[in-house]
Amino acid sequence: MRLANKTAFITGGNSGIGLATARLFVAEGARVVITGRNQATLEAAAKELGPNALPIVADATDIAATERAIKQAVEKFGKLDIVFANAGISASTPVGGTSLETFESVLKTNITAVFFTVQAAAPHLSDGASIILNGSVISVLGNPGYAAYAASKAGVRAMARVMASELSPRGIRVNVVSPGGTSTPIWNRTAPTPEAIAALEARIAKAIPLGRFGKPEQVAKTVLFLASDDASNVQGAEIFVDGGATASPAGAPIYRG
Repeated sequence: MRLANKTAFITGGNSGIGLATARLFVAEGARVVITGRNQATLEAAAKELGPNALPIVADATDIAATERAIKQAVEKFGKLDIVFANAGISASTPVGGTSLETFESVLKTNITAVFFTVQAAAPHLSDGASIILNGSVISVLGNPGYAAYAASKAGVRAMARVMASELSPRGIRVNVVSPGGTSTPIWNRTAPTPEAIAALEARIAKAIPLGRFGKPEQVAKTVLFLASDDASNVQGAEIFVDGGATASPAGAPIYRG
């Protein structure tokens, strides 16, 4: 077991990539604290994960709630060994059609809340701990209509490198996992029915060299790698889990004869 006797704190751990990661962490021997805004989905996730999981209702943008959640985690399990700052939102923010409230809500969730999650956890981290931030391919792809989301995820990458510099004296590693198109509930507003989801995934898959959407479990396995001693010499890195969308876009099905 790669995470035996480790304690992990996962924001947005009640669905999607966060929940998939929590499942994998528990299977690898970790105690896991999961946070989220929805009490019902948190309790359902905790029931599935078993006795080594602690669910805490906390909106990532509520800094005081995050600090309380960290305190509860430490009181329950002691020092923290892993932080996965996973919680995030997406919204359409096109030039000429975006309100200040919408733009700022994306930044507040995806970058400000991430910083303060790490700040709250830092005093309680074991030396040699691992912090993983959730990025996105959107930070580099230039997708129309996603200025705030792209800016926030590019900020995550830059911020991770600064954090890595600051925390290196304690042997704490800070890295980024950046998913491409992945089957998670984040798409529900864009495609609210199973048929719409299937059509959306099929369309986007044409621009992915491997020709398919990713699964949350594939991202979770990369997070596990970064959290474990297998990545003990990986610092300030960003790993794309995107089927080649950023590195070799010309290999996508849409360009094939």
